Amino acid sequence: MKFSKRMDLLAEGVFSRLDEEKQKMLASGKAVYDFTIGSPNIAPSKEVMDALITAAQQPESYMYSLHDTKELKETIQAWYRKRYQVELDTETEILSLQGSQEGLAHVALALCDEGDIVLIPAPSYPIFANGPKIAGAELYEMPMLKEYDYLIQFDAIPEEIAEKAKMMIISYPNNPTGATAPDSFYEELIQFAKAHDIIVIHDTAYSNLVFDGEEGKSFLYYAGAKDIGIEFNSFSKTYGMAGARIGICVGNAEIVGILRKLKSNIDYGMFLPIQKAAIAALTQEQSIVKETRETYQRRRNRIVAGAAAAGWHIASCKSTMFLWAQIPEGYGSSEEFALNLLKCSGMLVTPGSSFGAYGEGFVRIALVQSDEVIEQALQALKESRLFLK
Repeated sequence: MKFSKRMDLLAEGVFSRLDEEKQKMLASGKAVYDFTIGSPNIAPSKEVMDALITAAQQPESYMYSLHDTKELKETIQAWYRKRYQVELDTETEILSLQGSQEGLAHVALALCDEGDIVLIPAPSYPIFANGPKIAGAELYEMPMLKEYDYLIQFDAIPEEIAEKAKMMIISYPNNPTGATAPDSFYEELIQFAKAHDIIVIHDTAYSNLVFDGEEGKSFLYYAGAKDIGIEFNSFSKTYGMAGARIGICVGNAEIVGILRKLKSNIDYGMFLPIQKAAIAALTQEQSIVKETRETYQRRRNRIVAGAAAAGWHIASCKSTMFLWAQIPEGYGSSEEFALNLLKCSGMLVTPGSSFGAYGEGFVRIALVQSDEVIEQALQALKESRLFLK
């Protein structure tokens, strides 16, 4: 059999090797504390689950949902107005997605031709690179470096690259680094994109998980953003609905429209009970969001303090549900360190190399375990004496 050459561009990566080692440890009776996948262990509220269950019991819910319901679009419009101070047109500037990752996987197909240049952050969430690769686009990595607080430096992008670029993907609050971006960054971003006629795709999945009193904003809040870009937002992390697979695309009407056209040829729209669950999430008492944010902040603080007590000094993230931890000296790669950490302590983390070459030298720790499991993992880390010289 012969398969598509584009599949050669995609790799299974390190996760299969990590899982193999994890299964060996479990089979030998050893404990494993899994901090790899960013799958929230905080369930949706009862109100959200009840809305989904009630709708799922209605026979008419099982018809094709060819369009987003008027109720869903108006609810998103009201939420963006209240939460982000952004006005959206319900008919042209809002589109639901089967999770924001689905939108990121497809948007380059709608916007780019083969050979077009797409600018992506580095390190980056894998779909930022894989979506454009599937579309046949060429990638240019925009380094996010520790010395610049992981903010992209637009003046470091070669002029010839900027002039040829068709699209750029930006994501703050950022996965995997946990960095946030100030107002001045977005103002510079919009100016740069307009000057070079580049479409901006902003992923804001973690805008409601910003810590220490800061508030996450929408890219569309900034003047001129809607002229050149769209934003993907997610229900997964904010409302614990990762398995329900719902996200939204909002912003520039032309870009939203072309993505809607592509999606109309791929699927039949969001399952109606999930639309009802999303409406319940956005209209419920929003103190639930504060509780979720505080839970992740508490976990962050607990891991940073516990790791320090064990001799591993991890920088405290500003946002998201991830810690971006520098590995100790003496390891050839982040994968080597991750495997040794697993064998010595049972802690399973994601090697930074999984997020591209600029992720090397770091590991990502997902804050997805309960306080009890975190304490067990930190005790095992301390007992391993891995960081004590």
